[in-house]
Amino acid sequence: MGKRVAVVLAGCGVYDGSEIHESSAVLVHLSREGAQAEVFAPNVDQMHVVDHVKGQPTQEKRNVLVESARIARGNIKDLTKLDVKGLDALIIPGGFGVAKNLSTWATQGKNCTVSKEVEDVLKAFHAAKKPIGLCCISPVLAAKIFPGCELTVGHDTECEKWPYAKTAETMKELGCKHINKHVTEVHVDVKNKLVTTSAFMCNAPIHEIYDGIGKMVKEVIRLA
Repeated sequence: MGKRVAVVLAGCGVYDGSEIHESSAVLVHLSREGAQAEVFAPNVDQMHVVDHVKGQPTQEKRNVLVESARIARGNIKDLTKLDVKGLDALIIPGGFGVAKNLSTWATQGKNCTVSKEVEDVLKAFHAAKKPIGLCCISPVLAAKIFPGCELTVGHDTECEKWPYAKTAETMKELGCKHINKHVTEVHVDVKNKLVTTSAFMCNAPIHEIYDGIGKMVKEVIRLA
């Protein structure tokens, strides 16, 4: 019987939800590993809606669960229905929705709060010693909740290839150990069963991001 893996989404679209390519890569790689993905999202309003052509916020209102359902092809549940007992692992793809809808990282950085539903889910998997896979910006959730954990969001020195490297510095300020890794690599925090990879934190070709997420999924399944 294949592993059952919860995938938590934060909307649909890089600037205000889950990163679509990362989410798709997670689902494809889970399928390839013979695992069963169960998709969840919080039933809350998005922080805001961004016009992805202009990169600017609009006056529109959208719901995180309703938008995430686009990626899940409608097969999705409210995050409040997630029961860790029937699941083997948790994966949270990246996208600004993680920093806007699952937490307040986008506006408050290291002083952010993580939404209670999301924090409860992360703590439940951690307490049950079940693996957690996080990519792109989503490792900041673990940085906030599990002090002293080991994570990667890629590199900690900003350059054209690593435009969001300051995130690594902020995570260090929270007491985490940041491990520099290439986009096709993962870091495994064995003690906390956390598997992280940088994905679109790196200005890399999409197939490299896809491959890095594949390694993350493989490690998560191995640890489950």
